[in-house]
Amino acid sequence: MRDQYGRDICYLRISVTDRCNLRCVYCMPEEGVAWMPHSQILTYEQITQVVEAAARLGVRHIRLTGGEPLVRPQLYRLVEMVKGVAGIESVSLTTNGVLLAQQLSQLRLAGLDGVNLSLDTLDPQQFAAITRREGLLPQVLEGLEAAADTPGLTVKVNCVPTQFNEDQVVPLARLAQEREISVRFIELMPIGLGRDRHGLSQEQVMERLTDAFGTPVPCANPKGAGPGTYVTFSGFAGRVGFISALSHQFCHQCNRVRLTADGHLKTCLQYQDGVDLKPYLADGVSPTALEGALEQAMYHKPVGHHFSTQTQAGDEKHNMNQIGG
Repeated sequence: MRDQYGRDICYLRISVTDRCNLRCVYCMPEEGVAWMPHSQILTYEQITQVVEAAARLGVRHIRLTGGEPLVRPQLYRLVEMVKGVAGIESVSLTTNGVLLAQQLSQLRLAGLDGVNLSLDTLDPQQFAAITRREGLLPQVLEGLEAAADTPGLTVKVNCVPTQFNEDQVVPLARLAQEREISVRFIELMPIGLGRDRHGLSQEQVMERLTDAFGTPVPCANPKGAGPGTYVTFSGFAGRVGFISALSHQFCHQCNRVRLTADGHLKTCLQYQDGVDLKPYLADGVSPTALEGALEQAMYHKPVGHHFSTQTQAGDEKHNMNQIGG
């Protein structure tokens, strides 16, 4: 469906849990995290109800996120349920990769179309400092290798470049030099703990890449890509992408809404306001009521964020693991 500004809302990101097996410094505190009670988190059946209603309104692409989605038991069941909804064309997953290798075969058999693997560094000590967890980088790289070796699976690596890991921009980009994958640099969003850190802009990243690889060549976005720009370099098998919501604001192209693990539909990442869909998932409530609530929320999606200006009342206060950013 189209919102009031004419944007085609066809993409739904679904957080299946706020829990995570890492503690990345820009995402969540090291200790004292207040988890959502299990009783408040949507069941797989409830999530599928939302997807069915969203599909009737024109949503075609689903991305499962967290927290870390693979810590939720039997996630492949949800992939299979969602992929079976009429109108859904793709189901993909954003993961930190720690548990990916051991679950990938089941996920692929269930119909998983793509994997976005979050990876900010290839240096073990730096990885431990960013994630506050020791010794897990080999498992992440094993998951990446397994995904890249899976025929027909779209694979992207997501890096949030900051002043802390700026030396990793070139090593991470080399992953796309060697394999037919996309390495994407995503500007740090000033939400939650991210407000206290300094990210690199697209221009700063591109300067480092040009110094290392030469002149970038613009190329088409890969399958399943949202708003963003992609380039390649001489000798590269894959692509390098930029998701630059701050320095190159693309709200006029935004095609997505987000469902939190406890059932709130967020129509813009910046704003805390959302529509609680749980009342529409109760026994005896007509599916048309859920569809109507979704339609109204998506139609009134805000025109854009204002991260470049002073924080305002109503802005998102939760950390990224709680909202499925």
